[in-house]
Amino acid sequence: MTAGGDMDFSIKARQVPPRLATGAFILNSGVGKLSADEATAAQLHGFAAATYPFLKKLKPKDFVRLQAYAEITLGAALLIPVVPGIVAGSGLTVFAGALLGLYANTPGMRKPGTPLPTAEGTALAKDVWMAGLGIGLIVDDLTSC
Repeated sequence: MTAGGDMDFSIKARQVPPRLATGAFILNSGVGKLSADEATAAQLHGFAAATYPFLKKLKPKDFVRLQAYAEITLGAALLIPVVPGIVAGSGLTVFAGALLGLYANTPGMRKPGTPLPTAEGTALAKDVWMAGLGIGLIVDDLTSC
């Protein structure tokens, strides 16, 4: 945001490294999901629907295609420099929050009574870095520090 409250459509140089790394990672994940077979789609859908029951209404292939497009869109938003950090950061924070919801609500992902991951939970717990980057982009755009 500019001093007058107008949206600034350029990113700060300090945002480039985390946006490039995260955007490329998420974009690649989304592109990979476009070619998911039936078994992979069923596995991903079943895992997500166990935590988010409203997803049970979707067919596994539809769910994975929707997830792929969402990841491609988010990855592109992070990579395209005219997308403001607050917009890209908000998308990244929501995405990471959904992944961390899987971590928090799936049995066996955390050591009993703690927020610490089990060996199986580490793959999802590591997504906390995306939440931190998303929040960082938002704060960076809202402050002049």
